[in-house]
Amino acid sequence: MRVCLVGVGLIAGSLGLALREKNQTLSVVGLGRHAETLERGVTLGVLDEWSLDPAIALAKADIVVLGVPLGATANVLSWIKPHLPKAAVITDVGSAKGCVIEDVEAVFGELPVTFVPGHPIAGTEHSGIDAAFGRLFFGRRVILTPTERTSQEATQAVETLWSQAGAHVVTMSVEHHDRMLAMTSHLPHMLAFGLVDMLAGASDHEEILRYAAGGFRDFTRIASSDPVMWRDICLGNRDALLEALAAYRSDLEKLAHFVDQADGDGLEAIFNQAKSTRDAYRHWFES
Repeated sequence: MRVCLVGVGLIAGSLGLALREKNQTLSVVGLGRHAETLERGVTLGVLDEWSLDPAIALAKADIVVLGVPLGATANVLSWIKPHLPKAAVITDVGSAKGCVIEDVEAVFGELPVTFVPGHPIAGTEHSGIDAAFGRLFFGRRVILTPTERTSQEATQAVETLWSQAGAHVVTMSVEHHDRMLAMTSHLPHMLAFGLVDMLAGASDHEEILRYAAGGFRDFTRIASSDPVMWRDICLGNRDALLEALAAYRSDLEKLAHFVDQADGDGLEAIFNQAKSTRDAYRHWFES
């Protein structure tokens, strides 16, 4: 088995580490634009080998994993397309799936039967190959959204790949994935970025941040994430994210109304419902 990682950052790098640790017969090759990053991948144990030339890196590849930002997907696909082995399975790790599928179809003219859209529900606020670690996906979910044209064999190959990395693999429709992730991931990131930006604009922001407590730290941790990556995610999943923002805006206005009217019962009812929900699913968040 030969796996080619196209772009080697936190996600693809962690996948390479996990695969090389689990399967000694598997070969992981890196492909990218920067030799220093790829050489670092060999040093860290992420890669067996690397190349800046797609013809060399993709030769005899069984599975190709796109580990690039959503905004770079189309350009990277155009770069590697002439060198892809005919039978190679192609998958990705993007946080939005509809926009990736559109890019693949635009580059290839149709969706290849070997293309399996994927998204590991794992990550940190850190980025880059030095942030990679082999247990990132252990016990985490990976969502696959096979298209109508995706072959069962290709889907099974990607399921096996992620299972070897320690992940639990589930499948769902593209639309369901993008709507769900807009609410549970993309919206929280926008709120964290927005809150920190709002406070940074205050004239006394240094004092405000100096006295910020654990709640602020925990809520805004993800605002340290890669801004370019999250710009691309927000734009790539624009429709579902706008729907989530509208729902949140409506609830925020309700909270503001309760505060304005000094409606303690209304506030307490929302807080109680939120606490009950959070407590009921705590094991999912803290596992």
